[in-house]
Amino acid sequence: MGVQLPRWVWIGAGLLACVAGMVNVVGYLGFEHQAVTHLTGTTSLLGAAIAEGDARATLHLLGVAVAFTLGAALSGMIIQDSTLRLGRRYGVVLTIESVLLFVAIFLFKQQQIAGALLAATACGLQNAMATTFSGSVVRTTHLSGMFTDLGIGLGHFVRGMALPTRRLALSALIISSFFTGSVIGAWLFRHLGYDALAVPATLTGLTGISYAALRHWRAIHQTAEAGPESSSGK
Repeated sequence: MGVQLPRWVWIGAGLLACVAGMVNVVGYLGFEHQAVTHLTGTTSLLGAAIAEGDARATLHLLGVAVAFTLGAALSGMIIQDSTLRLGRRYGVVLTIESVLLFVAIFLFKQQQIAGALLAATACGLQNAMATTFSGSVVRTTHLSGMFTDLGIGLGHFVRGMALPTRRLALSALIISSFFTGSVIGAWLFRHLGYDALAVPATLTGLTGISYAALRHWRAIHQTAEAGPESSSGK
């Protein structure tokens, strides 16, 4: 099945994957060396912590998983849809993500695990926002599905089958954007420490505010266009 996504979704997917790469690498390089954008490794470490009887690590890892889930739940409550389309409250979600990341900077500097919890919540918000469209799945905070799609495409190519070029292009975009964000985030962390999170926080905040402004402008424009038509119909 092909990927039929409007241009603004492609741009948004690349930007958000870059943001996720920056946030995740700061989590890895920070005092707890904790991934916050996905839960695969976290779940494995949680199982190991339970087996070893490490109560502190168990509570910490469980907290990250719960925080990510709560972020996704909050996103679902705000957007209330599983289809990407202009007009939904994506700006609200992105603005909340920005606030969470800014607060996480302060908590990280205090060496508090709450910083990782807020960062995980922010990533849950973001990942839930990028949902299904035309039968395709867009995820921006982890790459397993994207690499899987690339592998499937390679297998099809070897067998001489038709390639889903748009799906593969989307996978390549998200992978390269996440990787770029990781490089940028690592460089920023080296020079700025936890203040590196101010960059993805600012990007999501500005994007959220801009999207909300665009949504408001479109609503006013549509109302203005409907006005004369209503008048002429009287």
